Amino acid sequence: MDAAASGIPGNHYGQPPQIILGQFPSKCEIKLKYRTMANLTEVRNKLSFAKQPYSTWQTTVDPKEMRKFQLLAHKWWDEQGQYAALHSMNDIRVPFIRDTVLNMRNDHPLGSPLSGTKILDVGCGGGLLAEVSRLGASVTGIDPLEDNIRTAELHTSFDPDLAKRIEYKSCALEDIVEEASEKFDIVVASEVVEHVADVETFISAQLNTPEGSLFITTINKTQLSYVFGIVVAERVLGIVPAGTHEWEKFIAPEELERLLESNGFSVMTVKGMLYNPLFGSWSWTGNTSINYALHAVKSSTQECLDPKETFQEVGKEQPQTEASIRTAG
Repeated sequence: MDAAASGIPGNHYGQPPQIILGQFPSKCEIKLKYRTMANLTEVRNKLSFAKQPYSTWQTTVDPKEMRKFQLLAHKWWDEQGQYAALHSMNDIRVPFIRDTVLNMRNDHPLGSPLSGTKILDVGCGGGLLAEVSRLGASVTGIDPLEDNIRTAELHTSFDPDLAKRIEYKSCALEDIVEEASEKFDIVVASEVVEHVADVETFISAQLNTPEGSLFITTINKTQLSYVFGIVVAERVLGIVPAGTHEWEKFIAPEELERLLESNGFSVMTVKGMLYNPLFGSWSWTGNTSINYALHAVKSSTQECLDPKETFQEVGKEQPQTEASIRTAG
């Protein structure tokens, strides 16, 4: 039975859950006054952890992924290039967002169906999906790669009306959490989850308003996803550049649902997505074995921690390792 049709949570995907674990690097500094000699006790007493925002050491950004996308930052709007599949994905993901939101609203503004809606586009890249603001929404697009943001801003600058409704920021999701300045009616993470450093940290940091919607499109962790998502798509057909994806970072929908529910979300819809390389088009399918889209709603009744507090609690449960370089713009 199709998960979208049944609406029944739980193990209704036919795939075993896959747990992806991450690590959180620690960051400290040694504060010592200059002396020609210092004994061990003095050193120990002078050693202290610097008071850093938690986002500087607890990050969703994977430096390896940053290096991959750095090389393609100027090619986002080439509809026949490496991002062609993402361009055509707009044909189904934009209506999915629009129609889902309209079905949850009583008013339907003509010409601007998403008017009055605040959207956060996480990992916006060059702004392909952020321009959903053409439907009337106010969009904040964030991406840790500064070159991506420059490309997005350049494209938006050609349409003054569009530029008024989109704000781009070169930052990671945890930086927005750190600011704690606003919540969003809709958060979109399209083709992002499979590139973050740690999925659980990423999910815990979502900034939805109560009863706000979260839309995710990503890749399942199955044998089929390895064959078609990596071998065929990258190595045979070249739909995306080789090395774009790592199968180990894919996530099964039931595991993603578990993480969402533990963070106060209710999963409403899970739909399979199928790409046809001959026509360069996407369509919906009842099979979630490769690509899938998910819609979840933030609970308005469940008592949940503030996103910033939740983010910190997740970090405490993880082992600390040597500090790594964060390249988030």
